[in-house]
Amino acid sequence: MEFSVKSGSPEKQRSACVVVGVFEPRRLSSVAEQLDKVSGGYLSNILRRGDLEGKAGQTLLLHNVPNILSERVLLVGCGKERELDERQYRKIIAKTISTLNDTGAMEAVCFLSELHVKGRDTYWKVRYAVEAAHEQLYTFDSLKSHREEPRRPLRKLIFNVPTRRELPVGEKAVSHGLAVARGIHTCKDAANMPPNICTPSYLAEQAEKLAEQYSNVTVERVTEAQMEELGMNAYLAVSRGSHNPAVMTLMHYQGGKTDDAPIVLIGKGLTFDSGGISIKPSDGMDEMKYDMGGAAGVLGAMHSLLELQLPVNVIGVLAGCENMPDGNAYRPGDIIRSMSGQTIEVLNTDAEGRMVLCDTLTYVERFNPETVVDVATLTGACVIALGPHATGLMSNHNPLAHELLNASEQSGDRAWRLPIWDEYQSLIDSPFADMQNIGGRPAGTITAACFLSRFAKKFHWAHLDIAGTAWRGGKDKGATGRPVPMLTQFLLGRANSETD
Repeated sequence: MEFSVKSGSPEKQRSACVVVGVFEPRRLSSVAEQLDKVSGGYLSNILRRGDLEGKAGQTLLLHNVPNILSERVLLVGCGKERELDERQYRKIIAKTISTLNDTGAMEAVCFLSELHVKGRDTYWKVRYAVEAAHEQLYTFDSLKSHREEPRRPLRKLIFNVPTRRELPVGEKAVSHGLAVARGIHTCKDAANMPPNICTPSYLAEQAEKLAEQYSNVTVERVTEAQMEELGMNAYLAVSRGSHNPAVMTLMHYQGGKTDDAPIVLIGKGLTFDSGGISIKPSDGMDEMKYDMGGAAGVLGAMHSLLELQLPVNVIGVLAGCENMPDGNAYRPGDIIRSMSGQTIEVLNTDAEGRMVLCDTLTYVERFNPETVVDVATLTGACVIALGPHATGLMSNHNPLAHELLNASEQSGDRAWRLPIWDEYQSLIDSPFADMQNIGGRPAGTITAACFLSRFAKKFHWAHLDIAGTAWRGGKDKGATGRPVPMLTQFLLGRANSETD
């Protein structure tokens, strides 16, 4: 879909539809008041009849409004004006898009971007309207025999800004919003793909397809044979039970100076996690195709980065693997020597993500990274702690943690920091090895991060546990595209500091 910005009066728009807001109780927004005045009170008369109260999400489509050049006017309920926050704004935009898509209006001029949203400016309102529009229109139907499509779908949406002086800001917001939206789309498509198609090799293929489109990114695969030579025994232990070989995919993006230390983004890519010998219950096991949500998130963030062409160096790592129970699978009780030389006692083969990530963290030391962020659907404990709304954030570097938290607030892709104090480390001590791969039920998210922290001592590192935020279950199940917005905002922040 095409997005753009302009600055103009609502009554002068030659468009299939003009979109304006109505607040509770039956009170026209300032832009809607302009239309009402030009139309001789047409809108206010309709409101007086009770056709629209103005509650958030209500809509009313009007045709042939007097003295208005647009074919249609869509009134959208925005709730109480003083309570209009970012969450409500996203809902309003989503409802607007779905309504427009059903009306047959193939293009529209939207004045909702002029609404006052608490603590948010024009850039934010336009950018997140673009993201919300893409979110609303996304479908995963590539594997369906018959696809249902609207007869006349929405093709073009123009957001109005209050003054011409704000047009450059609006254009920048559209550009950033589209980049994030495309990254989210890539993330969702990969994560929603079934595990018989989305294997570790498939992840590598998706990265290579992106590299074909952009000149300043190269992709390399690290195979099981290479991992064996490197001593990546923890990573390989997880893969042993699967017929699909593990593949670690590296995406090298060169946007900064040659000698600039890279930012490394690592995504856990368990394309299916049966639990291995510690097999999971069958109920809901189909959702374990989403255990590569971290890799999908990094792939999506790399796509956004390539769209934005930011002046930073970034290496995206997709740690692809599959955890299956066969006669060659690793067992509870095994002790494995990781690439770092540290030994791990396996107490539960379903704690496999940290086994893959620990060797990956050691592998990326060779790049002398400026920062490393790993992203993983790592622990069910994070879902219990934070539910589906916030990503768990843990870090060994306070400034990095604050950067990511700020990015999460700016992007609306929220995170919450949890501690990884030294007191928690004793929970993963082992009498037989340097550590064990689980620490028991208490503080499960934290002890998983403590495990990873033992392999991240040579750089500034943060861990994002997206187990509760990467996908939603139930009737409307599917990947959410998180944490692509947060990661992209983090990279935007880094790029801005480089430019400054």
